[in-house]
Amino acid sequence: MPKITAATDHTLKNQPHENVAESAALVVASPIWVSVSEAAKFGGIQSKTVRRAIGDNLVIYKVKGNRYLIDFGSLLAFLNSRIKLHNKLQKAGVGQYVASWLE
Repeated sequence: MPKITAATDHTLKNQPHENVAESAALVVASPIWVSVSEAAKFGGIQSKTVRRAIGDNLVIYKVKGNRYLIDFGSLLAFLNSRIKLHNKLQKAGVGQYVASWLE
């Protein structure tokens, strides 16, 4: 995980390894950061679910200004960590379009 120097960043480096986001984290030169609303739309879930994941440290995030930015890789790991979230990703999120991409 690249080092983040801002004091308001939360990268889960001191959390136990049982955390979903850390176990799936890869070393990325330029990670993609998405807002709470973008993460919710992508996953087909509500923004309060994303905020709950932030509060429970299930995703890697940072605070820029007064906004949360979520690491895209940890968001994918979170969405695939539970069957209910995975199903929402496939049926209401971006997954609903994947079948047409493969044709």
